[in-house]
Amino acid sequence: MKKIVLIIVSFVISFTAVSQNSEKAKKLLDEVAQKVEAYKSIYIEFDHKFDNSDADVHQETRGNVTLKGDLYNLNYMGTEQIFDGQKVYLIIHEDEEVIIQKPLKNGEKTLTPSKMFSFYKNGYTYEMSDLKTLKGVKIQYVKLTPIDTNSEIKNVMVGIDIKTKHIYNIIETGENNTITTLEVRTFKTNQTISEKLFIFDKAKYRDQKHYTISEPN
Repeated sequence: MKKIVLIIVSFVISFTAVSQNSEKAKKLLDEVAQKVEAYKSIYIEFDHKFDNSDADVHQETRGNVTLKGDLYNLNYMGTEQIFDGQKVYLIIHEDEEVIIQKPLKNGEKTLTPSKMFSFYKNGYTYEMSDLKTLKGVKIQYVKLTPIDTNSEIKNVMVGIDIKTKHIYNIIETGENNTITTLEVRTFKTNQTISEKLFIFDKAKYRDQKHYTISEPN
């Protein structure tokens, strides 16, 4: 009987510790999201890395994104992507082409710039992970694990600067052992931004640049 009681007590203590760890992790992520939501605008320069050791594929690209609420202007891999609150405009300069699309539905899990700081809120469990010092900065990692057992994502590690409560990096590990890393190089807030940055000038690209413009029905 005493042995059974000890097992039950041990289980309760273990469950409580896991629950507290999860709550602590979510609280930290919420602090980051709340701080970001208070900014009028955000400008980020980042490094994007893709690694698949099995296929011996290693790619690294630099990009930047400007955010204002849900609006964004993203420059990455030679393309420019604009979201004006209604539609997404993918401008492929090399091909002189523009593709106009409707934004993805809320239920779809693609990580867009406007979801960068809030994607964790749905579909994941949370736990505090390692505390590391990188380039002299203390980074607390939070591990996100998809609730969907059929997800192609194993886990997502979100590195948070303990001092500023800004995201330092996001590391996504896929089921096929691919690792995608987004590391923030520059993080500027409340900059003076022209509203034109989030407006697609159709006449400019159609009549002046002579880009091909396609817009699915």
